[in-house]
Amino acid sequence: MVTHVRAEAQGDERGALLSFLAEQRGGIRRSVLGLTDEQASSRPSASELSLAGLVKHVAEVEQSWVARAKGEEPAVHREASNWHECFALVDGETLASQLDYWEKVAAETEAFARSVPSLDDSFPLPKAPWFPEESVSVRWVLLHLIRETARHAGHADIIREALDGKTAFELVALAEKS
Repeated sequence: MVTHVRAEAQGDERGALLSFLAEQRGGIRRSVLGLTDEQASSRPSASELSLAGLVKHVAEVEQSWVARAKGEEPAVHREASNWHECFALVDGETLASQLDYWEKVAAETEAFARSVPSLDDSFPLPKAPWFPEESVSVRWVLLHLIRETARHAGHADIIREALDGKTAFELVALAEKS
C-alpha cells in the first residue's frame, strides 16, 4: 500500500493522479488492518460512519464515476430512501469482500485512466439537483476521486483511533510488517 508518492514514481500526469489516488486508498485500507467485520462495522462515535462502511462507500463511488466517464451505468443504483446502505455492510457483505471489490475497481480505474486518449476527454455530469448542467473531464474525475478518498481517509483515521487507539503512523508500521 502506498504511503508516500515519490516524485520519480509519478511519471506523467496520469501517473501522478493515479499515484495520489492510490496513496489515499492506502490510508483507508490500512485503517482496517487486523479488524474483524464486527469491529470494522462498529460506530465508535456520534457519527453513523464505520470503517467497513467507508470502504464500501469509496469503492462504490469510484466505480460509479468511472462508469459514468465510460458512458456506462454505475453498478449500484440506490433509491434516495436507501442511501445509507452505501455506508454499511448488508446482505452478507463482508469487509474482505468489499476490499476485494475495491481492488478490482481500482484496477479498472487505472486501466481506464491509462486508456483514454486525453485527460481532457469529457462527459456530462449526472442529472442531480446538486450538479450544474455541464460536462467534466477525466482529469476532473480523477481529482474528484482523490478528494473524495482523502476526505474519507481522514474519517477512517479518526474512527480507527476511537476503536483501539491505533494511529495512522502505527498502522503504517503494522502494514510494513505484514
